Amino acid sequence: MKFGVLQFFSWPGRRIPLEQVYDRAFDRIRLMDETGYDAVWLAEHHFSTYSVCPSVHIMGAHVAAQTKNIRIGTAISLASFYHPLRLAEEVALLDQLTKGRVNWGAGRGFDAKEHEAFGVAPKDSYPKFRESVEVVLKAWKDGPFSHKGDYYEFNDIEVLPKPYQRDIPVWMAVTSEGSIEWAANQGHSIMLGPHSSHAESKEKRDFYKTALEGAGFSFAGRDIPLTRTVAVGATMAEGLEMGRRGAQFMFGNYLKKKGNIRGGEKMAAEGKTQQNDAILAAERENVDPIERYVDSVALCGDPAKVIDDIERLRDENNLEYLMIAPLGHESFIRFTEKVMPHFQ
Repeated sequence: MKFGVLQFFSWPGRRIPLEQVYDRAFDRIRLMDETGYDAVWLAEHHFSTYSVCPSVHIMGAHVAAQTKNIRIGTAISLASFYHPLRLAEEVALLDQLTKGRVNWGAGRGFDAKEHEAFGVAPKDSYPKFRESVEVVLKAWKDGPFSHKGDYYEFNDIEVLPKPYQRDIPVWMAVTSEGSIEWAANQGHSIMLGPHSSHAESKEKRDFYKTALEGAGFSFAGRDIPLTRTVAVGATMAEGLEMGRRGAQFMFGNYLKKKGNIRGGEKMAAEGKTQQNDAILAAERENVDPIERYVDSVALCGDPAKVIDDIERLRDENNLEYLMIAPLGHESFIRFTEKVMPHFQ
């Protein structure tokens, strides 16, 4: 089984200097480089202390200079917020500087504030993202290219440098059936986010496999990362409480209060946003969203419990690649020292 880390740069309550947030993360990433992790996946967010990393490409260059082994993933490049030629250049340059260690993950994003600030109207959210991805992939091919779409037009232009890797690995972040079906029809691999339950994630993986093969592409040999928030405590009670605090921070700080979440539905031209998935599923099941998250979404408890949960995901969900989002440095250390070796 492969393991990666979805690296946030969270700054809850701004309680410590921001440079300590970065330094602590870099210490963690250097440890990842030495202990067998496949990749660090850098999370892009804007205008929020949820994760103070507005450029995964600049951050990736810094991480590359401090590591030798791990791959450097973007999880995700918010493609519609960039001019696609500039995005193609930045990722290709990062791949050159890392001698081919880049995994490119792209996504639409779901925060209405980010879209408004970057001038992406709700009706343009999906189509502009998809056209941006199309342009980036064309730009990485040999020689110049031309493109004429709804948002961009280019004639006989060549983006340089090309990526170091002949075929840079590409993933699309998906949540709705529409986004999964689009990725499958294009032959893209997918990554599954941290807000769907284990059962929902299995359904999405199965739906993707059916759609991918129906479009004439092979499923075999693809890494399909599943992202899970991880809270590994010294005891069961500590791990569960750590998971509850993490869920409260996510729902309260970034996924917004329940009353604001419904307003985010205007962002969903083709399906619910991630935050709607988490809250509305809890409403349907008539359970507290925090407890649902701890019980059915995150991996929480002592090391033995987390090992059991991962084994069950491997057996029931065909999990082969787990991308963890650790809730705290101690949780990361326990996962690295007490959980991951069980699967190596």
